[in-house]
Amino acid sequence: MNVSVPKETASGERRVALVPEVVERLAKVGVSVTVERGAGEAAHQLDDAYERAGATLGDGFSGEVVAKVAPPSSEEVGRLGRGTVLVGFLQPLTAHETVRALAEAGVTSFAMEAIPRITRAQSMDALSSQATVGGYRAALIAAQELPRFFPMLTTAAGTVRPAKVLVLGAGVAGLQAIATARRLGAVVQAFDVRTAVKEQIESLGARFLELDMGLEDAEAAGGYARQLTDEEQQRQRELLAEEIGKVDAVVSTAAVPGRPAPLLVTEQAVKNMNPGSVIVDLAAETGGNCELTEPGETVVREGVTIVGPLNLASTMPDHASSLYARNVQSLLELMVKEGELSLDFEDEIVNGACITRDGEIVHEGARQASGAAA
Repeated sequence: MNVSVPKETASGERRVALVPEVVERLAKVGVSVTVERGAGEAAHQLDDAYERAGATLGDGFSGEVVAKVAPPSSEEVGRLGRGTVLVGFLQPLTAHETVRALAEAGVTSFAMEAIPRITRAQSMDALSSQATVGGYRAALIAAQELPRFFPMLTTAAGTVRPAKVLVLGAGVAGLQAIATARRLGAVVQAFDVRTAVKEQIESLGARFLELDMGLEDAEAAGGYARQLTDEEQQRQRELLAEEIGKVDAVVSTAAVPGRPAPLLVTEQAVKNMNPGSVIVDLAAETGGNCELTEPGETVVREGVTIVGPLNLASTMPDHASSLYARNVQSLLELMVKEGELSLDFEDEIVNGACITRDGEIVHEGARQASGAAA
């Protein structure tokens, strides 16, 4: 089986789907790799390193399997031959035109974000690996933008109190933001509608912020937070606005798959913050958790700096690519038997991650989303 890796063309995308280390590992299971020249350059993975690892430099769309990071453009879909297998982030619940184009092109596509969240698939969980990068970077951005120290300092001129940081959402990104902010010396508290994450938050040295919302729990299938009712959301925003006014920095990570990001930080909450405070909104790509977030921009509103980063994992492409490549490797190994491509659609991982096949959209969620959009 041959896997080809094209150079990413999406604006700002610096990651690469496979790194030389993983190329070597794939060779051991009979998988050859073709890499487009310069594909790994932005992630500091040079062509020479790929060649030393056993890869061939050539057409990034020539393989039985094409491994990408970002969803393919319309031009890239046109380069995929009928029957080609595509693996990558495909945004199946929101990129309706891309999904339909893949189906029409006869491409068998697998979305990394659609891999079932089961124990056997943990090594393939690209959402988690990239969220780890995003959470880490978000805490660093908050520290950089805040015009105050994160840690407590005792100096000859007096003692400086530590910064107070609130993390909204305790998924993988949120937990990594908590851990990083704690390492930087901040006093950290975190909020999540899922009570099950309280222990995880406290294990990192942060305080679990409990709001009197009258909720028992709001966890849905797969460990994600469920969509709150309008009444629950309004009550949550009111209570959070008061707490947000007491902190120096907010890192917001709350998201619901396939839906716009929930609004957590209202304009009033921003007004409650002290001048110079910072909000880093990791949900900017899906609308933002903050009412005043401008996706892709850093703005100052009511004296508060609001950062709305896009594709934050791509800002640390070296480790982001390495982690992602290992996720892809684990999935590919599931598709290979004796060096040949063998797709077992009875396997719940292969079946669950498949978006298009035989000219049709086969993923239930993607099919419903695409139909509704049409």
